[in-house]
Amino acid sequence: MRRILGIILGLLLIGGVAGVVLLKGQDPESTATKTVRGVIGSEKSDFFRDPDVVKALADKGYTVKAESSGSWAMDKLALKDFDFAFPSSSEPAKEVEAAAGIQGAQEAKPFFSPLVVIARPSAAKVLADGGLVKMSGKNTGTLLMGSFLKAAEEERNWQQLSGAAAHPELAGRVFIKTTDPATSNSGALFLALASNVANGNTVVADDAGIERTAPLMRKLISVQGALEPSTDGPFRAFISGSGEPLILAYESQVASMLLQHQDPGEMVVLYPDTTVNSAHTFVPLNEKARDLGTLLTTDPRLRELVMQRGFRPQEGAAQFAAATAPHSGYLNPGLTGIRQVGTPTVKILMALAQRAKG
Repeated sequence: MRRILGIILGLLLIGGVAGVVLLKGQDPESTATKTVRGVIGSEKSDFFRDPDVVKALADKGYTVKAESSGSWAMDKLALKDFDFAFPSSSEPAKEVEAAAGIQGAQEAKPFFSPLVVIARPSAAKVLADGGLVKMSGKNTGTLLMGSFLKAAEEERNWQQLSGAAAHPELAGRVFIKTTDPATSNSGALFLALASNVANGNTVVADDAGIERTAPLMRKLISVQGALEPSTDGPFRAFISGSGEPLILAYESQVASMLLQHQDPGEMVVLYPDTTVNSAHTFVPLNEKARDLGTLLTTDPRLRELVMQRGFRPQEGAAQFAAATAPHSGYLNPGLTGIRQVGTPTVKILMALAQRAKG
């Protein structure tokens, strides 16, 4: 009898161990009950690919399948094939809603990120010596947009700036490499902040404002040659050591590297003294994804993971400041000295983009 009981207990133990092994080997997505497909700005790709994010979403019942697109091009996609869209600001979100025929959708804005310009140390030094940048540390400073736009208006070359002779790698026109303002959110928002400064620190709101600012916007964009569809390409090129000496990026791209303990290499982070915050806007395209935006906004674990990827949660300014305090040598957690401005309407901004591209 004891022998039989021993065999039975042994089998039960083996079965239990096998069960634990199977559970440990499970894909975290297998715990999710709902699979949703979305189109997102490329700067959020790493967030949705993060295994911790995948697990956190699965714990809440979601498997998210995401593909990237320029934010301002999302409304041209076959939106019926997606459950949600997640452009990088509220303006293209309005276009997505209109294209999908769902005006008044339950939007959510879980996090945001200001625009920054990342520079090679030599470029930052020359700009500082020329009065276009005010350095606040070895690896961070403020880009003085009025002075920079004056240099762009005058079509100034690097070698015309004080101290540039010591840096022969700085050649040609001084410009910031942006993305395509007609399709990419960062490129469009750069025109929004630049046109604001050029328009007497006022949002461009009519045809007269477009006429006043369009020639300068044209100079900012036409000098760049081929335009990238998203910030991911220029940013990766800069990190690899290639690309232009001045690149437009999201603060989140830099903050993510620092918070993930990755080496940023030779980089200076410049905050334009006039900026537009990019409020990433979640648009549910059907009932299947209706609650996902709210979850990304309110769930404490997901908010923590949002910050680890460098984004500023809408509800968690103090947490972001605390998390990034060790990296203030690169970042400006409190956006001290930065003037935040609004954006033109979609119609005005797209008119500026078309004029800028010629």
